[in-house]
Amino acid sequence: MKNIAKIFQQGETVVKGEEAMQLLGKRLAGELEAGDVLGLVGELGAGKTRLVQGILDGLECEQAGTSPTFSIVHEHTDGRLPVAHFDLYRLKRPDEALQIGWDEYLASGMVLLVEWADRFGGELLPKETVWMQIERLGETTRRVRIQQAARQTH
Repeated sequence: MKNIAKIFQQGETVVKGEEAMQLLGKRLAGELEAGDVLGLVGELGAGKTRLVQGILDGLECEQAGTSPTFSIVHEHTDGRLPVAHFDLYRLKRPDEALQIGWDEYLASGMVLLVEWADRFGGELLPKETVWMQIERLGETTRRVRIQQAARQTH
């Protein structure tokens, strides 16, 4: 990512509502470069998919982002950068990701947007991953924290 610091003040930002989460994603899209990996972490309903939808919109992808919970990955290749959107929630073991071509995606140069990235202690993600923790502060208010180039531990 080129300059994520101009979006996040002291490593975090607070957003109020789904539209604000999508706008944050749209701003992030302007900082993405080929091969970037975003690890998205947060409970069910935290806003991970909304953030991805904003990123895809910002990258001018025509297909709207939906959570790939059952298919595990959706590819979006019609925007400014090709994107692979993963949802690791249903995986039981890390080798299941390898079976769907995880290593090939990492080597592809695509932007990887990974929901539930903290599954398996984050071991699937490269050390350069930008981690984004989405925390529910209220009904529609979320805090989004970033941590660059560090493995997530839970």
